[in-house]
Amino acid sequence: MDIYKQLESLGITLPPMAVPAAAYVPYVQAGQLVFLSGHVARQDGKPWVGQLGSTLTTEQAKPAARAVAIDLLGTLHAATGDLNRVQRVVKLLGLVNSTGDFTEHHLVINGASELIGEVFGQAGAHARSAFGAPQLPMGVCVEIEMIAQLKP
Repeated sequence: MDIYKQLESLGITLPPMAVPAAAYVPYVQAGQLVFLSGHVARQDGKPWVGQLGSTLTTEQAKPAARAVAIDLLGTLHAATGDLNRVQRVVKLLGLVNSTGDFTEHHLVINGASELIGEVFGQAGAHARSAFGAPQLPMGVCVEIEMIAQLKP
């Protein structure tokens, strides 16, 4: 399966690599693993703000997680030069800006996990953590990082 044809069939155009908002690099490659720094949710180029359990619902935030996954793929493309070099998406770590009583973090981050599965098929089946934080940078609703393994 050609990843770029799959992206095209999903109507996805990869964005350019996100510019870091602080003192870090967008990715680090160690051997065949590529570690992508956390990417925050953006809508129309601006921070996608909100807090689950207060100002946003799970259904409203799931597309934000999907948008973050698309941004992560843009950075992964920049890191690898070719997404077809990805052997497997190893792990996603998702942070959800949420109140103390919100319990659907896993459902919000499904927005990213489901997209990764659609793009990479079985190679997109990944380990994952999803948890809440009382606040995220710039007030965004979701931040996600990724680890991917490249083909030898």
